[in-house]
Amino acid sequence: MKKVSNTSREAPGFSLAEVLAALMIGAMVLVAVLGIYSRAETGAAAITRKLDSTRLGSEVLQRIAEDVDRIGSSGPGAKITTENKYQNGFWTARLTLLRTINNSVNEKQTFEKIVWQGNVDTDANSLVLYRSHSGVVLEDKLLDKQKESWEKELFVPVCTGVTFFKVRAVHGRGLQDKWTSDSLPNGIMITVSFARPFKTVAGTWDVPDAEKTTRTIALSKNRKIKFMFTKKGDENK
Repeated sequence: MKKVSNTSREAPGFSLAEVLAALMIGAMVLVAVLGIYSRAETGAAAITRKLDSTRLGSEVLQRIAEDVDRIGSSGPGAKITTENKYQNGFWTARLTLLRTINNSVNEKQTFEKIVWQGNVDTDANSLVLYRSHSGVVLEDKLLDKQKESWEKELFVPVCTGVTFFKVRAVHGRGLQDKWTSDSLPNGIMITVSFARPFKTVAGTWDVPDAEKTTRTIALSKNRKIKFMFTKKGDENK
């Protein structure tokens, strides 16, 4: 008769050194994955911010262009003036679009007046872009409803966080920061930015040129454009 043994074989376990090594390897892999994820998230956020700022700048310029097109193409009685200056170190501007008509006694009357200007917001350390609409016309294309009489001279904030706003008149081949002539310029060049500003050597605030959004609005769309042709040089030189 065979005797049955009660002994059993135990499964071999991991030593303390092996457990610590596995934990260290797992921690290193986790740190590497989190680092890659953090860098990817930071890059995506930066791209999103840049796209948002560019899109907002384009939308603002489109709104201004609509006003310039409407007033500039209205014919006689249209006048556009521009001013640029530093305010608390920020470059800001004022664009005035005016359309006048003659009343029954042949006196000039303001039919429509639109002003775009930037003012400093000291709390946010940036500019606020304002727009006003006044004159005989109560209907405002930018608003959804008709304006009341007491709202005629009201400056409405359009957007905040502006760090650069410049409006220049295109005259000939040059640009002028100030335009007060009764005649219309050839066009209006508007530059806006929402990027983080940096301080210049002169103590003013500026933004990189790559972060600025610029749009040129032609006022005389039917004018003849003069082309200059030059002789082709010797290709062997």
